[in-house]
Order: sequence, then C-alpha cells, then structure tokens
Amino acid sequence: MNAVPSSVRSWLFSPASHARRLEKTRAVSTDAVIVDLEDAVAASEKIGARSAAAAYVREARGERKAYIRINDLSTIWAFGDLESACVAGLDGIVIPKVESARDLFIADYLIANYERERGLAPGSIDLMPILETAAGAENASEIARAAPRVRRLAFGGGDFTNDTGTAWTLDNPLTAHVRAQIAIASRAAGLDPPIDTVWPALDDEAGLQAECMTARAMGYQGKMAIHPNQLTAINAAFSPSATEVASAERIVAAFDAAERAGSSALVLEGRFIDYPVVHRARSVLASAARRREIAPG
Repeated sequence: MNAVPSSVRSWLFSPASHARRLEKTRAVSTDAVIVDLEDAVAASEKIGARSAAAAYVREARGERKAYIRINDLSTIWAFGDLESACVAGLDGIVIPKVESARDLFIADYLIANYERERGLAPGSIDLMPILETAAGAENASEIARAAPRVRRLAFGGGDFTNDTGTAWTLDNPLTAHVRAQIAIASRAAGLDPPIDTVWPALDDEAGLQAECMTARAMGYQGKMAIHPNQLTAINAAFSPSATEVASAERIVAAFDAAERAGSSALVLEGRFIDYPVVHRARSVLASAARRREIAPG
C-alpha cells in the first residue's frame, strides 16, 4: 500500500449547465474540476447538461483532472448520466450519496462496458464515491473495497449533517468521527487518501483554513471547493510548506549520515528521529517534488 499522499489537492465543482462558469475553470488554479450534473443543475436542465459535460472533458486540460458528478443512483437520471459521461478525456465519475458496495457494482459494470465499446483503456475511469449519509459512513470499509476503480473516497458534509440532523460546523464531533472513519477505511483498503467536503461559507476564509488543516491532520489529500476563491487556501493547506520541506530535508540528511555510521536513531533539534519519522519526512519531500510548488511557510 502506498502511504505517500497523492497530489490532487483542490477539486472545484462547476455546473455543467453554466457555460461561462465552466469555461472559467480553465484559468484557475485547481488540480481537478468536477463537472456537476447533480446539485448545481436544475431538474429541467439535467438531460441537456450532459452534452456540455462530455464536451468539456474531451478537451485538453494539461495535467488538470476532469471528473463528472452524476446524479445519485436512485434517480431517473443516473444511468443516462453514466452513458453520456464515459468519453475520452474523462478521469473519473463522482457518485453522490453512496451507502453500500452494492451501489457501485452496477456503475462499475456499466463503465467497464462503455470503456470496451468506446476504445478506452480498461479501468481508466475512476469511481469516486461521496459518503454523505449515516449508512454510507457505517459501510465505508466495504465501499472502499467495492471495485478496483474506486481509488479514493470523499466526504460530503452538507448531506451528512442533513441526514443525521446535526450542525454543519467546525466543532461537530460527529463529522470529525466520520472523517476519521473514512480515513481509516481508505488506508486499510490501500486507497489514495480521501477528499474532504466543501466548505459552504464563502465569506469565512478562516473557517475554510481551519477545516483544511483538520482534514490534512486526519490524512486527507485534498478538499472539494464550490468557488474559485477557495482554491488558494485549499492548495496551500494541502501542500508542504517551505518550513516543512526544510525540516524534512534536515531529517533525511541527518538520518542518512547516522545510518552510514551504523545507527538507526538519533536526536535532531531536540527530537528523536528513527525510521517512522524519516519515512514521513521522505513522504513530504516526494509530495513537494510532485506538486512543483511550495506554499509559504
């Protein structure tokens, strides 16, 4: 299992039915775009929005990833969404309100058939389930193992707090518990680290930063966003800072020297350094190298 965090920090939602907003995603600093067919699209526009979503993902975007969020599998739109979404250029399908592994079996089967029919590489389309109900949280482990194309899980705080009748706040102990469940299930199943929920208060950057740091401390690799103005804070929070990178470099250099001298432990700057600490430091350096940018420290 790979313990090094992947580099997909920011995931910006953009409604497929809003051409101007979708076009603007090309000029912002997000690692991934989630073209939305679900909550951000009115029922009367859902079918028509499918072609716009497919057109967007067909176009070149450099290293930026493109996902499509379909409507949940209990709706009349879900299977039509899947059929239209599986085109060249698509990195993955986001499925909301997943509550069990069974929810993913049919989607996985259909996607595999569309890949074969359309000449796409087998397994090239990810499935990213959003866990946003009590049932989904309880079944996180089985969902994480539902199919090889499930490569990461995501947490949906808005629908989860609606489902449980709790508050969507920074200090809600239930959402902290569920974040931990999802992180543990992801790691145990060998998945990439999970993705955190959106932060709904666009005028509360301090709250966004605090929630980012909480999620990162729990092992999350990134966070979903509902507005481009949230991307700077998200990218910074889920990138190693200059201070973290400098510390990791000192740890690795000192440990390598000690190991060459026959020791596997040392004290550096008042801190005990052994293999687990060095492994974490190497992960920080690998993450910084992949991201090609370092947040201010």
